[in-house]
Amino acid sequence: MENTKPWVKPALEFGPLILFFAVFMLYRNDTVTIAGESYGGFILATLAFIPALMLTTAIQWRITGKLAPMQVATLVLVIVFGGLSVWLNDPRFFKLKPTIIYLLFAAILGVGLVLRRNWLGAVLSEALPMDAEGWRKLTLRMALFFVALAIANELVWRNLSDSTWVWFKTFGLPVLLFAFLLGNAKLYRDHALPAKDDAQP
Repeated sequence: MENTKPWVKPALEFGPLILFFAVFMLYRNDTVTIAGESYGGFILATLAFIPALMLTTAIQWRITGKLAPMQVATLVLVIVFGGLSVWLNDPRFFKLKPTIIYLLFAAILGVGLVLRRNWLGAVLSEALPMDAEGWRKLTLRMALFFVALAIANELVWRNLSDSTWVWFKTFGLPVLLFAFLLGNAKLYRDHALPAKDDAQP
C-alpha cells in the first residue's frame, strides 16, 4: 500500500469493526424482521460486519497482491462463526470467535517456539528488525498475551451484557493490543539490529 493515501490502510482494517459498532448501537434496543425472522441489534450488526470484512479484505488483496495469514484466518472464522450466529439467530457463536482466533494465534506462536522457528519475525521483521533472541522473547510474550485476551473475552461475553461486549470488542481489545506493543518498547530497543547506514563497510 505504499502508493495509497495514508488513511486507506486504517480505514480498511477498522472500517468493518466501526460499522459493526454503529449498527449495534443504532439497533441494540430494536427488533427487525427479515424474511419472517426477527433479529436483534447484535445479529444485524453481525450481518453487516461479515460482507464488510469480506469487501475490505478483497480490497487489501487487490491493492497489495497478498494477505497475511492472520487476515485469512480471521476472515474464515468470521464467516464461519458469524454465519452460524446469523443462521441460528444466536449471538454466542460470534462472541466465541475472538476466543478461537486468539487461541489459534497463541498455539501457532507456541509451536514456533518449540520448533525454534521465527514465524513472527518472518512476518514483521521488515517493520521491526530485531535479533533472534528479541524475536524469541517477543513471541513468548505475544503467545501469553493472546491466551490472556482469549480468557478476557470469555469472561466478558459470558458474564456481561451484549453492549459491554461490543464496547470491549470495538475499543477495549485494540487498546489492550496497543498497550502490549507499547509496553515492549524496551525489548525492541535492546534487541534492535543496527541500521544499514550504521553498519561497518
